Amino acid sequence: MTWDEMRPLLEQGTIDTLYMVGWATVYAVLGGLPIGVLLVLTDRGGPLANVVANRVLGVVVNIGRSLPFIILLVALIPFTRFVVGTAVGPTAAVVPLAIGAVPFFARLVETAVREVDHGLAEAAHAMGGGTWTVVLKVLLPQALPSLVAGLTTTVIALIGYSAMAGAAGGGGLGTLALTYGYQRFEDGFMLVTVLVLILIVTAVQLLGDGAIRLLRRRERTGT
Repeated sequence: MTWDEMRPLLEQGTIDTLYMVGWATVYAVLGGLPIGVLLVLTDRGGPLANVVANRVLGVVVNIGRSLPFIILLVALIPFTRFVVGTAVGPTAAVVPLAIGAVPFFARLVETAVREVDHGLAEAAHAMGGGTWTVVLKVLLPQALPSLVAGLTTTVIALIGYSAMAGAAGGGGLGTLALTYGYQRFEDGFMLVTVLVLILIVTAVQLLGDGAIRLLRRRERTGT
């Protein structure tokens, strides 16, 4: 296969992969961030301490994290078809990607928030700040570098998941690697596909590392 033949396929595959990963990341943040914060707040000694709620959330998150993505992908086919009307294509792949990423990111959020100095939260409470004021004004801002690191890890994991989703009909670079690289024995195409994935992962990691350094520099300088 010549480069002129590969290029349009790679361009569309890359667009589809970024589409899947981008939307799954949005849903992972929308779902995982509040769950991760609630895991901290409802824990023993937390401002919203509730053992039952904390354990239920913990069990749900642990179950979500323990399922291999390929099994989750297949198990969610009926739900995916119900939500988007089809079980194939990039839009359909967003559903299992997002559901798999939410518990993954939630645990990273929980870890990041727990690292914040409890003295800062207590001081904010002493000055009359409510629970959600403390969360929004103290815990999340202080945990922001760690949250960005967790988000970077989540996006990179989603890129890997998207390749598996692509192999199951989700589209993107995973489908191209399977269809052309494996089934049609186009070794050159497989190599180029792998290189594109490496470039995407490297770019995400560099952006994440740069954002973390910037946030930590601002913390040190107080700006």
